[in-house]
Amino acid sequence: MQDYRQRFVLTRRGLIARSAALGAGLVVAGHSYSALSATARPRFSHGIQTGDVVGDRAVLWARADRPARLNIEWSTTSGFADAHNLAPVDALPGSDYTAQVVAEGLPQGQQIYWRARWTALDDVNSVSSPVIGRFRTQPSAGKSVSFTWSGDTCGQGWGINPDMGGMTIYKTMNALSPDFFINSGDCIYADGPIQAEVTLADGSIYRNLTLEGKHKVAETLEEYRTAYRYNLMDDNMRLFLARTPMFSQWDDHETLNNWYPDEILNDARYKEKRVAVLARRSKQAFLEYNPTLPATEAGQRRVNRYIPYGPSLDVFFLDMRSFRGDNTSNLQTEEGPDTTFLGESQILWLKRALRASKATWKVIAADMPIGLNIGDGTAGDGKPQWEAIANGENGSAKGRELEIARLLKFIKDEDIKNTVWLTADVHYTAAHYYDPAKAQFTDFKPFWEFVSGPLNAGTFGPNTLDATFGPELKFVKAPPAGQANLPPTAGYQFFGHVEIDGKTKVMTVNLMDAAGAKLWSIDLTPEA
Repeated sequence: MQDYRQRFVLTRRGLIARSAALGAGLVVAGHSYSALSATARPRFSHGIQTGDVVGDRAVLWARADRPARLNIEWSTTSGFADAHNLAPVDALPGSDYTAQVVAEGLPQGQQIYWRARWTALDDVNSVSSPVIGRFRTQPSAGKSVSFTWSGDTCGQGWGINPDMGGMTIYKTMNALSPDFFINSGDCIYADGPIQAEVTLADGSIYRNLTLEGKHKVAETLEEYRTAYRYNLMDDNMRLFLARTPMFSQWDDHETLNNWYPDEILNDARYKEKRVAVLARRSKQAFLEYNPTLPATEAGQRRVNRYIPYGPSLDVFFLDMRSFRGDNTSNLQTEEGPDTTFLGESQILWLKRALRASKATWKVIAADMPIGLNIGDGTAGDGKPQWEAIANGENGSAKGRELEIARLLKFIKDEDIKNTVWLTADVHYTAAHYYDPAKAQFTDFKPFWEFVSGPLNAGTFGPNTLDATFGPELKFVKAPPAGQANLPPTAGYQFFGHVEIDGKTKVMTVNLMDAAGAKLWSIDLTPEA
């Protein structure tokens, strides 16, 4: 990988990239680095990615350092014998010089190699050096599946630390060669400025790479884009994404902490107080930097979508932000606008997709957990407000729990087998078994929920469990009591690794730390 010093330059007024397109630069704790002089050839500014892989299609992504045309060819061999050329796509200011190309007609169960080049729009002879990515298409019957999941990147002011080798958890996941990676939300911390240095409790210094525009909360489209560019400065992440498709969803910090669509901010850091406006900008940046296929026949790209991955696995991605009502005390006894969480249109979509699924395992990728109490301050009457589904009461289903109860009852009534929920959000790792025999609401099939994160953020927890749906804590690893917001250097960074045996269909779930240690594991035998 290129050294950071080859790419960026520091000026008195701030960090400026080698080109106007990059629009930003790099400094490490006050030490500046001079870049090579600009050339006429366009360059890849932030690596390459593969996004959604669905059927015979995959989304391929790159960003240029200036207006340029992206040319891609793919092959089933590393030598690019019988290469297939894709229609070129231009990277222009309107998409922040990102470009996404859909490869179609891909063979099943194959390793795909793709080679990309930029061509200057004003000079067809000015062509970049090529970069090569790879990914696997969905497997055929009898083949095993392996994937990882986690969330929460560069949060609470903990950014890319060169002293610890950057975000090494991506290097650890890369060593497992997963078929894909589920980014379970908080892909960025738009509301989390990154400073050059943070003084730790013991007096030592945590150093961050910094980027102009990441020094404040994001409000403008450009500032939201900057947060994604910041994460992609990490060599480990870029190498991982060049080899592993990332299927992304969003949570709150892609916009700001604990947001809901009708919220009006009372926060002096923000000039724009309307969260709906901020969310519209943040979603544009999310879709620019997270390659996704259209989720509807009308060509609409959505956070909630369905990705089939061979006979053993279907993945259903939820959007727990766009449709929710306000955060309240969450104790309503009847459903209404103020109890909405997933929203009726999304629930109907999920029900249809689950009913139609023929895969052995149905993984529901949620950006928030079901049974953990996650607060959001207090209401005007002094009662606690709640950010997620649970309400801390441990009784019958109320508030947002009513919507989830209907969904769980549907899964039971339709006898939909082998649903597993994966999530992140709470910045520790845990395994929960939901048992109707121990629940207040009992009309559902038992199921597992696995939590893992953060990837590179402060560590917290553990949260208390709400008894409404009967969750049992089977495993947890979190900071010691009384400690919170521990930096990545403390070691409490986590991801999950799932393996599905192609012959037996047994799903093995491993909860792991950033060093690759297996903390806890379970084999789940599918219901016949």
